[in-house]
Amino acid sequence: MLSLLQEELKVAMKAKDKATLTGLRNIIGKLKARQIDKGEMLSENESIKILHSSAKQLKDSIEQFKKSGREDLVKKEEFELILVEKYLPEQMSIDDVRIVVQKTIESTGAKSIQDLGRVMGMTMKKLTGSADGKIVQKIVQEELGL
Repeated sequence: MLSLLQEELKVAMKAKDKATLTGLRNIIGKLKARQIDKGEMLSENESIKILHSSAKQLKDSIEQFKKSGREDLVKKEEFELILVEKYLPEQMSIDDVRIVVQKTIESTGAKSIQDLGRVMGMTMKKLTGSADGKIVQKIVQEELGL
């Protein structure tokens, strides 16, 4: 993932695309910081988790900037969000997530909302990087009858 981003960075430098350069540098910086903390290369899943975290932070920032009327910052953050999402795996449809949730509930024998944590944990392991946790939680709650 890091090498791909660095290649994209070179392309952006040659094209003198300042916005893309800034966004890619932010992403690469987060990945490298985590890699240094870990002391070894990041796996694909770890890189994806960092990108998801970054996307979530950007979405939160966009909401805050909208509330405070800072359209200039909203546009900047939206551009970076699009850039981050470009490197994330495609998100599963709600129907596909529901199927995975139903299979997990079936395999665990979950019967009530008390089993929410167990079902969420197992489902999120299966869907790492391909489904938003809030959507998964909503579907698990629906399937467990909440």
